Amino acid sequence: MEATKARGLRGKLDKVVLATTKTHLENYGCEVVCFTADVSQGVEELEGLEKKAKASGASQLVVKDLREEFVRDYVFPCLRAGAIYERKYLLGTSMARPVIANAMVDVAIEVGADAVSHGCTGKGNDQVRFELTFFALNPKLNVVVPWREWDIRGREDAIYYAKRHKVPVPVTKQSIYSRDRNLWHLSHEGDILEDPAIEPKKDMYMLTVDPEDAPSVPEYAEIGVESGLPVSVNGKRLFPASLLAELNKIGGRHGIGRVDMVENRLVSMKSRGVYETPGGTILFTAVRELESLTIDRETMQVKDSLALKYAELVYAGRWFDPLRESLDAFMEKITESTTGSVELKLYKGSVNVTGRSSPYSLYRKDVSSFEDSLIYDQADAAGFIRLYGLPMQVRSMLKQGI
Repeated sequence: MEATKARGLRGKLDKVVLATTKTHLENYGCEVVCFTADVSQGVEELEGLEKKAKASGASQLVVKDLREEFVRDYVFPCLRAGAIYERKYLLGTSMARPVIANAMVDVAIEVGADAVSHGCTGKGNDQVRFELTFFALNPKLNVVVPWREWDIRGREDAIYYAKRHKVPVPVTKQSIYSRDRNLWHLSHEGDILEDPAIEPKKDMYMLTVDPEDAPSVPEYAEIGVESGLPVSVNGKRLFPASLLAELNKIGGRHGIGRVDMVENRLVSMKSRGVYETPGGTILFTAVRELESLTIDRETMQVKDSLALKYAELVYAGRWFDPLRESLDAFMEKITESTTGSVELKLYKGSVNVTGRSSPYSLYRKDVSSFEDSLIYDQADAAGFIRLYGLPMQVRSMLKQGI
């Protein structure tokens, strides 16, 4: 498969920062700096990178460890906001793209590049996430997108091209899952998953055991939270990346965090994806349960409504949009008192809360108890109900001609 159409920026670039190498050297005639971000996508993807980059003709390889930054500055703010896209998706890929693109912009400045490049397809969401980040952080950079400029029309074309140029790829025509892995999740798309009526194969999953094969004895985990952010597991304080890695292990062995969903992509098509988010599912459950103690009804309703918009912005690649940043300021303020601990029971794919406590709890036993209370007089409820139901009463009277 050759790139035959004269499109894009060929012959106009001086130096480009990208994740692939030989293809750009052949078609653009510019110096290439190969960039890789470590967001815990797996050791196999990081091994032999320098040798591969040099063999392909890149002038240098830059590797950035973004794991701590990814969890601290991207994952945890989304967790605090309660951001979930279309009821199920915990935004694993959506959060990873802006941290990677941000680092690419930094590298471009460091090496004096006039362009950046990504390998996203023209049908997916990631192209938008990368490019909106580039626009927001350095609009002067040119953006090279091979999938939109070459005659590669599908993954099989891409595999053929890579093999022809001796570039190793982790998929074959027989097993062509598209996977994205980072410290938060692992996603699966393509192959048999393109038919939403077909059940995923058991051997497809990589982070979680089948709930049917999980231990027959439940495991308890205590999550410590400060101001809406996780800080400890079972009493042990950990840095964000280490905390999430520990919960991935715990959740993974109990089959926690599997999601199979059909979602609406930005480019106006539906796609089916299967996600594994073991540690993230545990954390979402813990933070939400603690909020039930520390946030009042009206505030929680507003927070939940804004969480939908927050998730939509992140999914759409608008991480550096002023609106998301403003929403984040609200979420930070509103969760100042969300501090305490939550005990969870993990058993064969399920996460159930068994206890929660907070020094800022709005729950008062002396108020909520069915026994007599010095604060709450049950007789006061009669007047409250009459006033609260007055509009309904008036409407009924009007209908009945009273």
